[in-house]
Amino acid sequence: MLLAIVGAAASLAVYHRLPETMAIHWDVAGNPNGWMPRPFGAFFGPVFLLVLWQLMRVLPRIDPRESNYARFGEAYDTIVAAALLLILATHGIILAVGLGYHVAVSRLVPALVGALFLVIGNVMPRMRPNWWFGVRTPWTLSNDRVWARTHRLAGFSMTAAGLVMIVAALALPARLGIPVLIAAAVASTIGPAVYSYLTWQREQRG
Repeated sequence: MLLAIVGAAASLAVYHRLPETMAIHWDVAGNPNGWMPRPFGAFFGPVFLLVLWQLMRVLPRIDPRESNYARFGEAYDTIVAAALLLILATHGIILAVGLGYHVAVSRLVPALVGALFLVIGNVMPRMRPNWWFGVRTPWTLSNDRVWARTHRLAGFSMTAAGLVMIVAALALPARLGIPVLIAAAVASTIGPAVYSYLTWQREQRG
């Protein structure tokens, strides 16, 4: 809620200085290729923050394994806060570009996403079985031991992916930031999913 208020307050403070049409999307080279009228561009971020925050509060309540959230509540709150901060930062980028400031979008966005992966990776091993968050495959959801082992691996893979994204954003040519981000994100999620199946097979044999 507070982050949505901060975002809305920032938009209100600079609203009269924003252009009638605002860039809200960029290609891999950092060139704008998507726009919105000023009212939408200025307030879509805060509204999205509010909706997502409410959704993150509701989902645990309708999860069949709601009782498990008490065992990883701090980790869950950390992930939610990190995701909301990323959205707020993206909203700040949109406002800054609208105000005419030069923003290295193709470097900054991958670095921010990399930071999010670092946060998620560090708390992923503390996640407990649930139906909404984490590596939810048929094999992790059917076996708590498979869940635990898979999320330990996911912690390492997502942390590594976050580091790769940040290094790529800062050190490689700007046009490579987004492709590296996508490749690292896919690898860090598919790997644990495959591992969950292999671990489940070993559990079945053992």
